[in-house]
Amino acid sequence: MKRKVHDIIYEADTKHGKLFDVILIITIIISIILVMLESVESIDKKYHDILNFSEWIITILFTIEYIARIASIKKKSSYIFSFYGIIDFLATIPKYVSIFVVGSHALIALRALRLLRVFRILKLGRYLGASKSLHTALIASRIKISVFLFSVIVLTIILGTVMYLVEGPTNGFTSIPKSMYWAIVTLTTVGYGDIAPQTPLGQFIAGLVMILGYGIIAVPTGIVTSEMAKSEEPKLHTNTQHCTYCSAHNHLDNAKYCHKCGEKLYHE
Repeated sequence: MKRKVHDIIYEADTKHGKLFDVILIITIIISIILVMLESVESIDKKYHDILNFSEWIITILFTIEYIARIASIKKKSSYIFSFYGIIDFLATIPKYVSIFVVGSHALIALRALRLLRVFRILKLGRYLGASKSLHTALIASRIKISVFLFSVIVLTIILGTVMYLVEGPTNGFTSIPKSMYWAIVTLTTVGYGDIAPQTPLGQFIAGLVMILGYGIIAVPTGIVTSEMAKSEEPKLHTNTQHCTYCSAHNHLDNAKYCHKCGEKLYHE
């Protein structure tokens, strides 16, 4: 029974595992919709009992799933203290806290963390290879992106200082930090408009910054794309099988032992 529960909950290659993932993602989406509707005061007043009852049903279902995930593996801590284990706990606990703590409605935001659980499903199956390629490209380009971001910070400081000297406090540029805020907003082409240059020289500099912003936005994309294009490593075929001991995944097809703890893998 323990092995069957493990296969259903953790495995996406099996028939029952796929069905479980589909039901899980539908439940997550419904729960997020309930959280959003509950935040609308008019809807919450009119349908509070229905929303509350529905949320309790979903919370109980997620609690059962959380307990089943813990019970179906041998090394409990590997799931409890994992990223998704913590997310599952934080997304489930708010409803129980509301019973004992008055005014815990603010914890509604934690229930929105359930949406992060979708990534656990999306990284399985056919999405597994794509996520690995993107992850590898991001890791490979981290130094280039770090240098680029540092350069942008330096440029922001210079632009903020220049605009502070050109425009001055009379035109809203009351300090260098506030001028840097304007530079960031302009470089990212957001343009809130709460601060705007008034002098011809300041407007000319602003125009150059706007044009420069388009190029800056494209740089990180180009860096990551270049790393993805250069990646010509042979693709290893992996599956979604989880180890029944430590819950590790991404095992190679036909692997007999877990790549993390060495536990023998179960094959149907």
